[in-house]
Amino acid sequence: MSSGLANIDLVEVLFTLFWVFFIGLVLYLHRESKREGYPLVSDRSEHVTVQGFPSMPAPKTYHVEGGRTVQAPRPEAPDEDFRAEPAASNPGAPLNPTGDPLSARFGPGAYSNRPDIVEKTLEGTPRIVPLRAAPSFHVDEKDIDPRGMPVVAADGKKVGDVSDVWVDLAEPQIYYIEVAAADGSKIVPFGFADIDKGNSQIKVNAIYSHQFANVPQLSSPDQITMLEEDKISGYFGAGLLFADDKRGEPLF
Repeated sequence: MSSGLANIDLVEVLFTLFWVFFIGLVLYLHRESKREGYPLVSDRSEHVTVQGFPSMPAPKTYHVEGGRTVQAPRPEAPDEDFRAEPAASNPGAPLNPTGDPLSARFGPGAYSNRPDIVEKTLEGTPRIVPLRAAPSFHVDEKDIDPRGMPVVAADGKKVGDVSDVWVDLAEPQIYYIEVAAADGSKIVPFGFADIDKGNSQIKVNAIYSHQFANVPQLSSPDQITMLEEDKISGYFGAGLLFADDKRGEPLF
């Protein structure tokens, strides 16, 4: 008689165990990835929960900077504060923004509600500040200093002059320009500001001059919160498509 153990293929057992472990790992990681962004918003009914397989994980508490705690998945309802309506009645129809499209939080202007607090450096100081609040920083002599330059919008009209630049103290670079407009200071993401060397001016082609009045304001003159960053960037991002009706049409 031969022993039963002698008929067991150890390689086959290990191979099977590996695949069981691997499949379990994939399912675990896929489930953990649903801590942010789920459940999905259904375009059929507000009562439909879209979470797929596997289901969402149980909430987990995270301890973050400043002694705060956050849970993921979040216990509060999903952030659905965007203003858009279907272009047609059929499911899956494209959405069109309603009201002021630059503030609709839709399409290129979409953003998530990050905490309304100031992002800090490792030293605990505000990370993004104007140069007036960072005396040890300056614009490199080899670069163009935009301060004092006039700012013109997409319609070619002047909206103000650059009064200061906002820099990232952790990764020294310009993040925003501050524009002294007639109705107060406006913060413009530097990525939306084109330096016109020939005319010594700053062009902001994302929006028109009359739309500068509704650029989101800061709660503090020398600090910007993470939520304010997203609101401002979303406003100018939306302008790339919604500043006027022609931008939503084909080029040819």
